[in-house]
Amino acid sequence: MNISQIRAQFPALQQKVYGKPLVYLDNSATTQKPESVLEVLREMNGGINGNIHRAVHYLSVACTERYDKARKTIRDFINAASENEIIFTAGTTASLNLLAFSFGQTYVRPGDRIIITQTEHHSNIVPWQMMCQRTGALLEVWEMDDTGALDPKKLEQILDKPGDPPKLLAITHISNVLGIVNPLAEIIRIAHYYQVPVAVDGAQGIVHQKVDVRQMDADFYVFSGHKLYGPTGTGILYGKEKYLEEMVPWQGGGDMIESVSLEKGTTYAQLPLKFEAGTANFTGVAGLGAAVEFVQGLDNGSIEEYEKTLTEKGLQLLREIDGCTIYGMPGTYYGQVYEKIPVFSMSIEGAHPSDIAMMLDKMGIAARSGMLCAEPLLARLNLTSVLRASFALYNTVEELHFFVDSLKKILKILR
Repeated sequence: MNISQIRAQFPALQQKVYGKPLVYLDNSATTQKPESVLEVLREMNGGINGNIHRAVHYLSVACTERYDKARKTIRDFINAASENEIIFTAGTTASLNLLAFSFGQTYVRPGDRIIITQTEHHSNIVPWQMMCQRTGALLEVWEMDDTGALDPKKLEQILDKPGDPPKLLAITHISNVLGIVNPLAEIIRIAHYYQVPVAVDGAQGIVHQKVDVRQMDADFYVFSGHKLYGPTGTGILYGKEKYLEEMVPWQGGGDMIESVSLEKGTTYAQLPLKFEAGTANFTGVAGLGAAVEFVQGLDNGSIEEYEKTLTEKGLQLLREIDGCTIYGMPGTYYGQVYEKIPVFSMSIEGAHPSDIAMMLDKMGIAARSGMLCAEPLLARLNLTSVLRASFALYNTVEELHFFVDSLKKILKILR
């Protein structure tokens, strides 16, 4: 991969902050956008603007075509069986809230069990807590060990309890804190053996791994556009059609109806529109389609190899810093291989993460500090805050060295 050519397509990376070249290392929070995405957004905001699925005039038809094309592009990108399985949402959080409401209303009853893991982002915890409060269901937690790994045998113990099997297992593909890739093939195999469907939070996974939902056999897979070099306010809920057909809508309004009668009630539109009430973010969706096309134009194997190089080099350099603890290490745990993406969450003796992050900012480096929307995970590690540097395909080895060298300079001041 020619990183220089890729970087040249991202205008935001060319800017300076505080008079210093920007080194953007907060990609797990949101990524920058390539020119191809920005051009689509400019074009649509500047003129091609007409509400979709509603009118026969030129602008409406043009927007509808772009919206529908994006759905086809994303279907192919994740290898879904049908466009009916691709639901547009406002992001991963919106997708999980939709799923928790609609799945819960359709399938979950008092006393039923929902399983989540201790490694989840708040967006894959809170919607299920709320759903359990609504339905009277019980939330059980599959706990991680000291390394951040999840023991499949503990999952089997949870699933094999007397009584009916749990209604759902909700699990992250890749932890936004640990950067650890969960062995989903084995996890989904175990869950399905006990006839438990699996919902995967793919907010980080979709960016760093090739996702084939049919090969993975996930029942649901959700992700955001803005973490995949696309616009904010866009996301995907993939669901197997057999579930989406049965699930009740979670919002009512235009475009999700077949017929509305004050006397006879309402009948709903066919998939996927059944779950897309109101005026869609058609501009953002078109931009998301462009972002996926951008990623598809790259060599996926080369991306993964390059990120593997960043990960290995990052671990090597950070280990050289005295008192630096890195959370989430690759390795073989419980007979399963746990890979790692170039996401480095750490604590350093004698320096608070927020102080380090503020000083990095003045040096032109954008990093993240805090709980990273994963308070239960940090509590498990007896932490209240970490420093995170998260890399994307446009970050360079030189930026990695600059980050580590800057850390060393800062620590000389703070310690």
